[in-house]
Amino acid sequence: MAKPCKSLNITSTGYKIILKMKTSKEDNHLCPCDSGKLFKLCCQPYVEQINDAPTAEALMRSRYTAFALLNEDYLRYSWHPGTCPKNIHLNKNAQWLGLKIKSTVAGDENDDTGEVEFVARNKVNGKACRLHECSRFKRFENRWVYLDDEIAD
Repeated sequence: MAKPCKSLNITSTGYKIILKMKTSKEDNHLCPCDSGKLFKLCCQPYVEQINDAPTAEALMRSRYTAFALLNEDYLRYSWHPGTCPKNIHLNKNAQWLGLKIKSTVAGDENDDTGEVEFVARNKVNGKACRLHECSRFKRFENRWVYLDDEIAD
């Protein structure tokens, strides 16, 4: 059974955006990354740079959330400086629909590298989009960062 949706105003890095967030019966906001956890107990500490993501998968989930929240500052922080583009294109018209982690290779707290295969879904101007990607992550300055990707299909 689908959970009801509720509009939530969020102010992030000067942007006022409306994000459709899934809610539970108790009206606690679940994280946009589809972990099933509360936002405040999942990606929020990472995208607000209170804590660093402990694993490559946690970083992947927080980056998905940052795209949903249009948080360019966090995307830059979580991107390896050697591969981060000069311009990060965020689409204010995108409605992020879900993230599914298909597999992970390494990327744990004691690893130096990791890979995460995922499918991210969104809608832009009513058109459904699906991104199937295998992302590579590595440790940089004692924290996980996104390195690059390979589009899977």
